[in-house]
Amino acid sequence: MHHPGARLRLTLPSLLLCGLVACGKTPGVGGGGDAAPSTLAANAQMAKDLPLADQQDFEDARRGFIARPGGQVLGPDGAVLIDFDAFKFIDGKAPDTVNPSLWRHAVLNAQIGLFKVVDGIYQLRGFDIGNMTLIEGKTGWIVVDTLTARESAAAALAFARQHLGNKPVSAIVFTHSHIDHFGGVLGVATAEEVAARKIPVVAPAGFMEEATSENVMVGTAMGRRSSYQFGKDLERSAKGLVDTGLGKNVAYGCFGILPPNQLITQDRQELTLDGVRFVFHNVPGAEAPAELSFHLPDLKAYGGAENLAQTMHNLLPVRGAKVRDALRWSKYMQQALEQVEASAAEVYFGQHNWPIWGRERITDFITKHRDVYKYTHDQTVRLINAGRTPREIADELKLPPSLQSHFGARGYYGDLRHNVKAVYQHYLGAYDGNPANLNPLPPQESAKRYLALIGGADKAVAAAQEAFDKGEFRWAAELLNQAVFGAPEHQGAKELLARTYEQLGYQSEASTWRNSYLTAAMELRRGAPDKGVNRASFIEMLAQTPTERFLEAMAAGLNGPKAEGINLTINLVLSDSKENYVLWIENAVLHHKRGEPAAQANATLTLTKPIFIKMMAGTAGVKDTLLSDDLKTAGSKIDLLRFFSLIDKAPGTFAIVTR
Repeated sequence: MHHPGARLRLTLPSLLLCGLVACGKTPGVGGGGDAAPSTLAANAQMAKDLPLADQQDFEDARRGFIARPGGQVLGPDGAVLIDFDAFKFIDGKAPDTVNPSLWRHAVLNAQIGLFKVVDGIYQLRGFDIGNMTLIEGKTGWIVVDTLTARESAAAALAFARQHLGNKPVSAIVFTHSHIDHFGGVLGVATAEEVAARKIPVVAPAGFMEEATSENVMVGTAMGRRSSYQFGKDLERSAKGLVDTGLGKNVAYGCFGILPPNQLITQDRQELTLDGVRFVFHNVPGAEAPAELSFHLPDLKAYGGAENLAQTMHNLLPVRGAKVRDALRWSKYMQQALEQVEASAAEVYFGQHNWPIWGRERITDFITKHRDVYKYTHDQTVRLINAGRTPREIADELKLPPSLQSHFGARGYYGDLRHNVKAVYQHYLGAYDGNPANLNPLPPQESAKRYLALIGGADKAVAAAQEAFDKGEFRWAAELLNQAVFGAPEHQGAKELLARTYEQLGYQSEASTWRNSYLTAAMELRRGAPDKGVNRASFIEMLAQTPTERFLEAMAAGLNGPKAEGINLTINLVLSDSKENYVLWIENAVLHHKRGEPAAQANATLTLTKPIFIKMMAGTAGVKDTLLSDDLKTAGSKIDLLRFFSLIDKAPGTFAIVTR
């Protein structure tokens, strides 16, 4: 029999940006239709209702400009990760196919390059979805957040050195545990360099646990859904991707991580990094499970991390995540106001979007964010207690005019309607209390019955066309969703639903909603992506993930029905890290415990941690297994293969808008 290691290829749900995924085909697939008359009218009304001509944000977004990059950032295989010219079309008046408020925000985010914030503080914007902030120390650069990928981070730092001088990195600060803020660190400094030069690496308490476990359990599904949120496969055009709310787009390159050597654990904790005095604040459990903010007293500057951005944030991303706490978030904003006052800050800068100068304007900005989250929380709870359901509250609740008029807190990334449902879920779960929704039929089954009641898919499509012509796109989408699920071969239903989603996307102020609608339209026409996650990109980061997280993910991948009646025990020995685990299947459940190998195990698998990680990521090849002296088996090879055959290998290419 062949060495079993040659066939032990598992799939690990990957560690992603708030769930980012490198899947699908090359961006540039288009085919979008024109804006319908009702879309033109809705967007015209939006333009009329908002002070779009206000130039203050544009002055802020351009202030301190030093230089703009050109060309592209490429991956190791030559793939284009960032194209600095891809969004040059975003200029001037909003086109018919983009919500004018979102277009304004997209123009602001298109101000990319190297910027001076104040003396001693610089930012690189547009090299990735987030910002890299450089603070000048006595001997070198203190880097705050290192973007998503090694390639984009290295390009950003090289660009800064080209214009500011070739200084070394003297400290690194990770503001929180989402990959777009730490994944590029190996493009800034290596582990060997950090150790040799004793570079401080600062992060909030719980950073490594959260950063390495983020999305492991449901990462495949979250990653697939994130391609909708970020519009990765959309063409860059007025009928496609124009923005993500937090920045232009994401660098899907090679991701890594470095363990921090200094943790922020207190509400207020002072550190001096390379001669610069920082006052850190530990603020977990709002935008990220592990997060910090800080102020620089001597520079009169406040760094808001991602609890603050030039947009309403998500309480529950459309890609999926654990629900965030709106009430806690609002309390952090009150603390931020007090911190700004105490520190006499004259400039705010964040790790997305552009800064704000002037104490009064900073205070107003933070106050509006505080009250957006508090109003959303309090009014949702009020309506919950009045008996409203999530969909009813989402349609009923509106922000007061004083908050609606503030561009910095409008829903370009988060959305009020979605955030309302998140507050509901936070307290009561997804069930709305109506017993009809306790045990509804699966979508395909109910769709077939609805079509039978209507008189067939053709009649449903005809009714949807009437709704479309009236500009009733939400109702058209409901009807057509039933037609597509109940009669998946009906091309007319798919095409009209694609056109309907386009109109909903063209009207959407939230970039995440626009990207979701337009990606849905694209997939209705061409199908789901043909490739899933490029797991090789995550190997350097997975190396820092505790073994238990992999074993938990493995257990969640066990095919329960296939495992029924099967009892197997496998010893897992990681020879280099001296870790021993016993894995066993009982009652169609996979368990694990750390301890000495079981004497009565069916088989023992001994290998090194790097090979184990490659196997978990699904990237292990013949050299790693069949030809490796670092992988050995004992006991029944048949049982070992049987054990691993029970673990499902989800490709992450499942259909979302079709079945």
